Amino acid sequence: MVKFIYKITTFIILLIVMALSLISCEDVVDVDLDTSNPKLVIEASMLWKKGTNGNEQKIKLSTTTDYYSNVIPKVSGATVFITDSSNTYTFIENPGTGEYVCGNFNPVIGETYFLTVIANGETYTATESLIASPTIDTVEQNDEGGFLGDEIEVKFFFQDNGTTNDFYLVQFDSSFSLLPEYDVINDEFFQGNQMFGLYTNEDMKPTDVLTFTLHGISERYYNYLNVLLGISGGNGGSPFSTPPATVRGNFVNQTNPDNFAFGYFSLSEIDTKTYVIQ
Repeated sequence: MVKFIYKITTFIILLIVMALSLISCEDVVDVDLDTSNPKLVIEASMLWKKGTNGNEQKIKLSTTTDYYSNVIPKVSGATVFITDSSNTYTFIENPGTGEYVCGNFNPVIGETYFLTVIANGETYTATESLIASPTIDTVEQNDEGGFLGDEIEVKFFFQDNGTTNDFYLVQFDSSFSLLPEYDVINDEFFQGNQMFGLYTNEDMKPTDVLTFTLHGISERYYNYLNVLLGISGGNGGSPFSTPPATVRGNFVNQTNPDNFAFGYFSLSEIDTKTYVIQ
């Protein structure tokens, strides 16, 4: 009997020790991380929605910051402008916001544009052309999608141009998710045929709202996004996750080439369509 009681007592003590060790695992551990010099971040996606004049465009300037900081530093007082073959478009900052806006931009399919950003005494430039986008034709819903046939799948269809090699950014916005999801596709195996974008999510249910946005993009931008989406969690994810490696965009620092800027200067015609899950 004594030996039996001893074993029970030992077992209880062991349980208490394990419980205390688990509680101690909840302590917050602050890890000292190396801090590098802030780099300029340029958000410069010129989007021309079909059926609009595309005159109003916006460019955002900020800098990188510490990992634990929840404040994104804005860059004010910069000089920002875009030129094409015959015009200069000046972007004026909404004071103190780091957002620079232009109200007279003239989007022309196939036109080449040159962006210049002068900030903190350094000049950054980038070049890109405005790429056309097909029209989203139809949307189809399949209630027996997924590996087990129990998920809702939604496809939107569009016609590829058979005379050119085309690249697309597909954006999915939903009423049940705070951030959009993205994917990139090309027409390598669909040249001149009907193509589609596919969206599925286990949280999707009837009455949810999806908005599809189809961007025409350049091959350079396609390659950039393909890498970015891959290292931020796989294609179909969000490119705004923290990447484990540095991804260089198309900006060149003309003053100090080693001090490159993050971001990408792109110009896209876009088409959108909204669909309510049945």
